[in-house]
Amino acid sequence: MNKAKDILDRLNSLDEDKRVEAKSGSKIDRSLMETICSFSNEPGMGGGDIILGVECSDMPNDNAVKTYNVIGVEDTDKLQSDIATQCSCMFNIAVRPDVSIEKLNGKNVIVVTVVELDMRSKPLFFKNEGLPRGAYRRIGPTDQRCTEDDMPLFYASSESYDSMVISDTSMDDVDENAISRYRTLREKVNPQAEELDYNDQDLLLALGASKKDANGVIRLTQTGLLVFGKSMAQRRLSPAMRIDYIRVPGTTWVADADNRFDTIDMRGPLILLVKRAYNAIVDDLPKGFVLADGSLQAERNSGMPEKVIREAIVNAFIHRTYRVNQPIQIIRYSNRIEILNPGFSLKAEDALGEPGSVLRNPFISAVFHETNIAETKGSGIGAMRRLMKNANMVPPTFESDHTRNQFTARLLLHHFLCEEDVKWFEMFTHFELSDEQKLALVFVREVGAIDNITYRQLIGVKSSRASKDLSRMANCHLLEVKKHGNQTYYVVGEELKLRIKGFNPPTSDANPPTLELLSTDLKSRIERIGKRTRDKELLLGIVVDLCKMTPRSISEIAGIIHRTDNYVKHDLVAPLREAGKLAYTIPDMINHPEQKYKVVDKQ
Repeated sequence: MNKAKDILDRLNSLDEDKRVEAKSGSKIDRSLMETICSFSNEPGMGGGDIILGVECSDMPNDNAVKTYNVIGVEDTDKLQSDIATQCSCMFNIAVRPDVSIEKLNGKNVIVVTVVELDMRSKPLFFKNEGLPRGAYRRIGPTDQRCTEDDMPLFYASSESYDSMVISDTSMDDVDENAISRYRTLREKVNPQAEELDYNDQDLLLALGASKKDANGVIRLTQTGLLVFGKSMAQRRLSPAMRIDYIRVPGTTWVADADNRFDTIDMRGPLILLVKRAYNAIVDDLPKGFVLADGSLQAERNSGMPEKVIREAIVNAFIHRTYRVNQPIQIIRYSNRIEILNPGFSLKAEDALGEPGSVLRNPFISAVFHETNIAETKGSGIGAMRRLMKNANMVPPTFESDHTRNQFTARLLLHHFLCEEDVKWFEMFTHFELSDEQKLALVFVREVGAIDNITYRQLIGVKSSRASKDLSRMANCHLLEVKKHGNQTYYVVGEELKLRIKGFNPPTSDANPPTLELLSTDLKSRIERIGKRTRDKELLLGIVVDLCKMTPRSISEIAGIIHRTDNYVKHDLVAPLREAGKLAYTIPDMINHPEQKYKVVDKQ
């Protein structure tokens, strides 16, 4: 059996996936070790294969899929030795992947087969970084740093965050209106529910919303504070736990807050906050979209179903991470609603919408499921898609970003291939597009970008079909291919620009600032670092000062300080952003080709 040939065939038919990775093999670098770490850790995946000596050309083959070519590995003995050495000393425990040499097209390639570790040995992590940052998971075709929310996957006995006790709380911090609301909703679902006969104190204990401390005093848990706590208590203990409803003119993010129409901050018990957030959204919907409560009949195809909005809000409440003190954002653009919550999806993106659920906050989730505010466990996204389709509207799309620790639900206020779209498509007749590809063009026209998984969510096709459809539109210059790390996405291409009325492509600096335009002090510091300085603090300070003058892209910074884009991105900009010193200029699309970084205003 020629395993290398099987891997190459798989790459050229399906591209890289969660169990296969291709690398040039010129050296054993950090990227390879991160992949070994993620293959070893990812629960239930069974490990994966890495092939060294194969390179992606980024040029589509006859089937409109990227082509992987064999370039070979020269010093196979040294690479084998380096892999073994680094696997034995870089991690908290030694790992022993199977390393073999095979021939492909007359050239040597190396196949590294990594076996998933047993649960007692997980998580594997880089010992010089510790947990959670030193551990990696395999998310799709990428290796992603672990966060605190990943740790319970490796430690089955870990207590969920929403069950943790908050010492500085008491029953005085409970909002009686929230308790009353729970009782009313629960009684509608099950009038005979035993907990309805409990007093408030026992009810909260039964729901996991409170616990007795070592002295027998009742304290609220995170569930108690968030679902039933008074606004004052939440502000005192979790100041950023709120919802920000932001209305933005047009279809793209406005970086300058002064130019937004409005921002509403909402805080309070989650069980009461659902209705407030829902009302904020529907009050802004175009006339005809506001629907009567509880009426979800198919004849109301002209409007967005109420349940879709509610489910999107509740999904953010029960699946967000509360370890991060950050608000949920509901952004209302002229053509869509985006709900952004902290916390990537614990469920794989490919499985979103399928039955079953992976709960980050089991006690909070139980409150919403038992009161019928949320769909049956694991069926919410599927219900949203079904309801939007029945309303003849574009299906919702979802984006889980492990790197940013963020989940986005996107609801387009657009009907599925309406009469205006049908007329618009007449301009594309000679491209001979399928209905699925036409819908993708509508999505790109409205949102500005699309990737493989979003296309699959919209259309309901497999990854290989999505790759072919998108690549064909790129070959026709309707879409333009962009890269973000290992991820490929597509933006408006030249042919599509010509067919979008009033399209204004983003502008960038034609002439990036040179040293001559910088202050004497900053210029002096840049000249002092040379090309090999080890003073990372000096480099970090320079990056901050460069972005303080004006927002900069990764390439602009790299060109000024004479470092590679990869080094600037991962070793300088990433830690500054995580420390809250730098921020994206286009936060709702980090892969945007015009993405830059600005200094965070601490005022």
